[in-house]
Amino acid sequence: MSAPMVTDVHVRPIQLRALIVYLLLGIVFGVVLIKSEVVSWFRIQEMFRFQGILMYGVMGAAVTTAALSLQAIRRFGLRTFAGDPIVLPPKAMGTGTRYWLGGSIFGLGWALVGACPGPLFALLGSGASITLAVLASAMLGTWAYGTLRPRLPH
Repeated sequence: MSAPMVTDVHVRPIQLRALIVYLLLGIVFGVVLIKSEVVSWFRIQEMFRFQGILMYGVMGAAVTTAALSLQAIRRFGLRTFAGDPIVLPPKAMGTGTRYWLGGSIFGLGWALVGACPGPLFALLGSGASITLAVLASAMLGTWAYGTLRPRLPH
């Protein structure tokens, strides 16, 4: 006897066009990160030692871009490729501990490893195979957080 067909699962079809656009944008972004040396261990160490301004300029540009993008999403009611509205829930500051503590842990890991989690795949694509250890550690940390999250104060 064959297994019954599952028919009550409502899965939205993934739009191939959107995935291709995201892939191409990711590749371009990765190339820009590598060519601009933003993912360079030396540039990151310069930043943490206050010896260079490149990374601060890049972060300032990223914060400005994010702020303008969020304003555009809110003001013009932008939607996803699937046509769904983009919902931006308000931040719950509380005491702010989760933000400064999480940011401190993130910064410590960034300084120790010399790589931000964002461009790990760009580093891997550039041939820095040691990035596999960092990527595995990042995945382990993400799994640990997901497992411990219900028991953590939020």
